[in-house]
Amino acid sequence: MDQVEIFKALSNKTRLQILNWLKEPAVNFPEQLANGFDHGVCVGQIQNKAGLTQSTVSEYLSTLQRAGLVKSTRVGQWTYYQRNEEAFAALSQLIQSSI
Repeated sequence: MDQVEIFKALSNKTRLQILNWLKEPAVNFPEQLANGFDHGVCVGQIQNKAGLTQSTVSEYLSTLQRAGLVKSTRVGQWTYYQRNEEAFAALSQLIQSSI
């Protein structure tokens, strides 16, 4: 776990917002509810909610993925993202024990 990468990823308001949205995908992305969330949330749904360009959202998601905070799954031409809850548990433990 690279602490610097994690805290850099968390230092952006929109990236934090994305992580919060992914915490409860059914609540925050109801338009995807019919298809389910087995693989996570489609990047297009995240882009629509964020109101940013596809390239900006992709860069934000890449930063979160490099930090280990999200996982991606490719299904056909779509990429889905979900939070990496194990990373959040490890981060919580790190903060409690070291910081």
